[in-house]
Amino acid sequence: MKKILFLCSILVLIGCKNNEESSKASQEIVVSDSTGTSDYQGDVMLQFKVLDSKYLEKDILWSPFEIELYKVTEKKYDSLKSIILEKSVTELQKAIAEEQLTYEELTLFYLYRMRKLDRENDLSLNAVIAVNPNVLTEARLKDRNYKNTENKSPIYGIPVLLKDNINTSTMPTTAGAVALQGNTTPNAFITNKLEESGAIILGKANLSEWAYFFCKDCPSGYSAVGGQTLNPYGRRIFDTGGSSSGSAVAVAANFAPLAVGSETSGSILSPSSQNSLVGLKPTIGLLSRTGIIPISSTLDTPGPITKTVMDNAILLSAMTGRDTSDTKVYADSIKIPSDYYSALTDTTSLRGVRLGVIKELTEDSLYNRAINELKKVGAQIVEFEAEDIKLANFLRLLNLDMKKDLPAYLERYGKRVEVRSVEDIMTFNMEDSVQRAPYGQGLFEGIVKDTASAEEFQAIKDTLKIRGKRFFDIPMKEYDLDGILSINNYHAGFAAVAEYPAITVPMGYDDIGEPKGLTFISIPYSEQNLLRWAYAYEQESQQRKPPKDYSK
Repeated sequence: MKKILFLCSILVLIGCKNNEESSKASQEIVVSDSTGTSDYQGDVMLQFKVLDSKYLEKDILWSPFEIELYKVTEKKYDSLKSIILEKSVTELQKAIAEEQLTYEELTLFYLYRMRKLDRENDLSLNAVIAVNPNVLTEARLKDRNYKNTENKSPIYGIPVLLKDNINTSTMPTTAGAVALQGNTTPNAFITNKLEESGAIILGKANLSEWAYFFCKDCPSGYSAVGGQTLNPYGRRIFDTGGSSSGSAVAVAANFAPLAVGSETSGSILSPSSQNSLVGLKPTIGLLSRTGIIPISSTLDTPGPITKTVMDNAILLSAMTGRDTSDTKVYADSIKIPSDYYSALTDTTSLRGVRLGVIKELTEDSLYNRAINELKKVGAQIVEFEAEDIKLANFLRLLNLDMKKDLPAYLERYGKRVEVRSVEDIMTFNMEDSVQRAPYGQGLFEGIVKDTASAEEFQAIKDTLKIRGKRFFDIPMKEYDLDGILSINNYHAGFAAVAEYPAITVPMGYDDIGEPKGLTFISIPYSEQNLLRWAYAYEQESQQRKPPKDYSK
């Protein structure tokens, strides 16, 4: 049985698989808060060196909204719950149209809820790292222009959280690192696309620091600036997944209806599946990476994290746009849909769709149930044995990319911070390693030590891409498959290096209540198919349940 792993940006993720036996074995550790005391919940515990951030001041976080939040009563907050909690974007827009709700009230509800629940209390999750100080002003503007705005996007006026490695002009972009606390920048390309679509940027979500490519043995969801993100389905019990931990936790806990994450290898699929959400890792190049703190210009991509497949399609559509400055931008010949949500209808079926089932995964009862549900909506299921393919030098690809890509980002955007390289950041952290790097910075050390010629580096990338594609292409060709079914982020490494898209959808909960996701993987630019398959499965299975302490 393979060891349970949730690391999503580093080599240990590749090919790893969760299982109940190893999961239970991994739960024999104690959770400690920043004062050294312990917290026990049954016989299931996780160990953390730090819970609460030493760098995030709650009073400053909420000071722009002090007057407005003071006016919100518990009675008003409770009256809005039935209209807002667990509602899809379509349902929220219907409530707006029927004048049950305004965009200002919607935004204020989320602000109130985040302040009430997210930090320093018995339900705190440390999911949000910053709040847009202009968000209420922007919401009021949406209300004012509502009737005069024609052809409104489905995302018009809807609050969206961004992972804190995505540039915004209204908040610093830190990647959770103390060294970047002063990193004020222009908007990222996708931030502009969201605003052009009418979305409201609510704030920034916590993340595994440096997108989980910083420390070797740190828990997912930890950053020095944001503290330790916790899983609402099992607070201090279940792993949050990473590195888009805060993005997923915030949506699951109803701190925002939508969030954007980023993935290098599993960083959207992992937290989405761990928090019973829909997470899409697009084809690399479909969405712009300009203005996003990088790990790897070869593998990085942003992507949507939502409660439903329809919401995912809506958020993806709002971010899509051809960025010619991105080195991975899709060719003019690639036909991109005008939107990804119009094709999702109640009559969507999988008749004629051939999906490959990996034999090794059929030991999982939830996977088997999902297969039967897919058959009910018309899918043809073909079982096969996956080839044992190794992705040697995956870690080196990340090392060598980040060694050049991070300084390039800092040179372009980091005008107000002093660090200019990985070495600079390590030196900065060592000035107060207890606070700035309590789990060490082992992966950064590996970046500094690694070197390769341009020819050797290109050979590493080419070999990995060939092997990743081989993992999927051989069975897809042999059995005439349209896509392959996985679980959580089990095959995220192969999808990463093959540059194939993947979507995960809630498929239920194991014996101890830990969420799992059914993951669909297919060829580049097949997002419309992936969403259609995921939508049909979601409508048939209806497996998602909200976390009980955060759905009321």
